[in-house]
Amino acid sequence: MKNGMMPYTIPPSEAFDNWLAETGETAPDMASLRAFPDLPPLLSFYDGTPVASADDWERRKAEIKQLLCHYFLGTFPETVPALIELETLAEGEERGAVRRELRLTFDTVNRASFRIELWIPEGEGPFPVFLTQANHRRWALSLLSRGYIVCVYPGADADDQTAAFAEAYPACDWRLIARRAWLASRALDYVLTLPEADGDKVAIAGHSRNGKQSLIAAAFDERIRAVVSGSSGSAGICPYRFVSESTFQESLEFTTRVCPTWFHPRLRWFTGREHYLPIDIHGLLGLIAPRSCLLSVALNDGCESPYAVERSYAAGKEVYAYLGEPDALRMLWRTGGHEISGEDVQKYADWFDRAFARGAADFPERWLYRFDWSRWRSSPAGQASLPASAGGDDASAGKDDRERRRERVRWGLGQAPPGGFERGGRFHGSAFCSEPAHKHLLLRHDEGCPDSVARLSVNFGDSIGGNLYFRRDRTAPAPVVIWLHPYSHATGYFGAYLDQPRVFHFLAEQGCVVLAFDQIGFGGRWEEGERFYERYPNWSRLGKMVRDVQEAVDFLTAEPTFGSMQRQFGVEVPAIDPQRIYCLGYSLGGAIGLHAAALDERIAGVASFSGFTPMRTDTDVKPTGGIRRLWEWHSLQPRLGLYHGRESELPYDYDDLLTLVAPRPCLLVSPLHDREADTADVTACVERVRPAWEQAGANPSLTHVVPNDYNRFTLEQQQQFLHWLRGVDAAAGADKPGK
Repeated sequence: MKNGMMPYTIPPSEAFDNWLAETGETAPDMASLRAFPDLPPLLSFYDGTPVASADDWERRKAEIKQLLCHYFLGTFPETVPALIELETLAEGEERGAVRRELRLTFDTVNRASFRIELWIPEGEGPFPVFLTQANHRRWALSLLSRGYIVCVYPGADADDQTAAFAEAYPACDWRLIARRAWLASRALDYVLTLPEADGDKVAIAGHSRNGKQSLIAAAFDERIRAVVSGSSGSAGICPYRFVSESTFQESLEFTTRVCPTWFHPRLRWFTGREHYLPIDIHGLLGLIAPRSCLLSVALNDGCESPYAVERSYAAGKEVYAYLGEPDALRMLWRTGGHEISGEDVQKYADWFDRAFARGAADFPERWLYRFDWSRWRSSPAGQASLPASAGGDDASAGKDDRERRRERVRWGLGQAPPGGFERGGRFHGSAFCSEPAHKHLLLRHDEGCPDSVARLSVNFGDSIGGNLYFRRDRTAPAPVVIWLHPYSHATGYFGAYLDQPRVFHFLAEQGCVVLAFDQIGFGGRWEEGERFYERYPNWSRLGKMVRDVQEAVDFLTAEPTFGSMQRQFGVEVPAIDPQRIYCLGYSLGGAIGLHAAALDERIAGVASFSGFTPMRTDTDVKPTGGIRRLWEWHSLQPRLGLYHGRESELPYDYDDLLTLVAPRPCLLVSPLHDREADTADVTACVERVRPAWEQAGANPSLTHVVPNDYNRFTLEQQQQFLHWLRGVDAAAGADKPGK
């Protein structure tokens, strides 16, 4: 069967199908593999046995290497070929250094060779050594100026000379990124024969896919004592468990289909089932430890997730601490996107100097997403967060069922601070508070926008910048869709690596007005999330997200906001129907939308795609990871942690949310193979609350769809939402989107 007998259909991959035909390899038996919702612990063997000695660690390292090669990299040659010929192609002096171009030929059946470029500083050595790839030649010159021997090897897209070695070792199934890393080691074989080279001070660095190979080279060659990996992204430093389609990142499926030569085809079998991978790419950090490693990460880089980097970093820190070098691993946060600057490269050189005792630059540790729940629990906020009663107490006396449910939901969201009404627009017309143009450029808000669709920057609520998307020729009053994004930390609502039109563009073309904005801690608002619980210890990040939606509704329903848009912005904005404001959320956004609709009846309906699994049955033994995802991993609702181990006693659950949404229209889409949800539990929850709609005679009422799919948001699902919305409007007798 195509796609390797996947339980669901994924995009076709000719390379994968060819590999299956050539090798006859069969899909792994997922039932026989352990599920790791979080990263597989590096200090435990795959079977769960903890590492308890130095010998254990050496055996665990061997296991990690074997697993990485089997699932990610492919196999390397068993022996290293000898260097049998050295040819000097050019030599000269340049500004205080000797420059050489050399051809290295190795003892393989085809006498495989490659060229390198080498600079040696004038003066007495030995000098530390720096390796980098052909497209980072300027990096090499920066390190040369700091007194390093620098070697540029042909392991980049612009200059890749690994093909001869692939031909020389046909029995090896190593893939392109791994071959390039291996080539770095062969260049090092020669460099370390130079009397000027200090073999105890060898460094390597690279950016993007070169950052991936730099980590691999350091992991498999212990002569490399320091490494900097810049923006290495998925299968570099970002584990696939946290950069899947549900995060709008470069997913496993995308990489193995669009870049099939990079990593082993076996990875593709784990599309949508990433939690069954016996190892993830964080294993590279375990192999590099305790040597010096700097992870350089840009906060709004569409090629990687800073949250995923932190998850790898935290796992790697455990090994570094175990080996007695906790400070030899650091993250370097950069502002901006995938670009790199000269100052960044100087910081990389500072890191190498620090590693080699040549300098003392400070690299303070900074966490953006780590949440110390135990500290919160012992704080006054945690001590005061007593659970709400499930009913029957004096405080609830005289309140109807819906109000009691709302109280319990509000308890789960924390104690919200005082807030007032803000009409929104352009903050009283002040140009100084408008959304800055550079933010749109950084987050690519204009990319791919159809000519028929206009984008208008707006502000509302607590200084929240968003964008309205609408069809330029829309005349009839339009329904409004509030788009709520998934766990897309770097790019927020806009996302990256999407194979289909962006949902706000698609819906705007169909006649909707779409309001899109970043959630706190995501995209253009990443800094707001960093110290949230220092500022609001009694609240929750999910509570803030829900309030932001409510303030978006304030903005959309305020008068005369839309009547004054033309005066404020000089843009013709279609009239909106304040009775037709809907929330559309995916993943995290699906949960936000359900909470917001439960507490704010101005929201006319809600659609939640892969938005929840019932919490009372979501325990640690579930392959989802349990509700720990909510109270610790993503620090969304700290109060839920009070029920860790006794989840069945939680004061509220999604039953309550759905009951509060009734009888308004509600669309729930729960993929059968969602690794973050128990579909049977979701279905049971929906059936328990369905009478709330039926008793009210709502039509359309509650729609629950369980596709034979995994957790992703496709064009088909966008169309599914539009079809549902048109049905809702038709039932209400309203003008349909698209007319």
